[in-house]
Amino acid sequence: MSTLSVQETEAPAPADDFSALEERIVRAVELVKRERTARAEAEQSAARLQSLLDAQSSLLEQAKEQLRTLEREREQVRQRVERLLKQIEEIA
Repeated sequence: MSTLSVQETEAPAPADDFSALEERIVRAVELVKRERTARAEAEQSAARLQSLLDAQSSLLEQAKEQLRTLEREREQVRQRVERLLKQIEEIA
């Protein structure tokens, strides 16, 4: 057998090269589609989580304001009780 005939049988046929390239392109397109779908899902999830975070932040601010109000009221009640106790001590 000559060297030329060995090389001819070992070299892939042009149709095989094209089929392999076509298969790689199809796999690449499928990969891009899956990645785009995953990205869209991730973006939707991020938007939903941001919305939840915004709602929780609003609730947190309301709770903080309510706590400040209750602390002020508690201080006012404490001062009133102290005044009443002083008045009772003066009587006794």
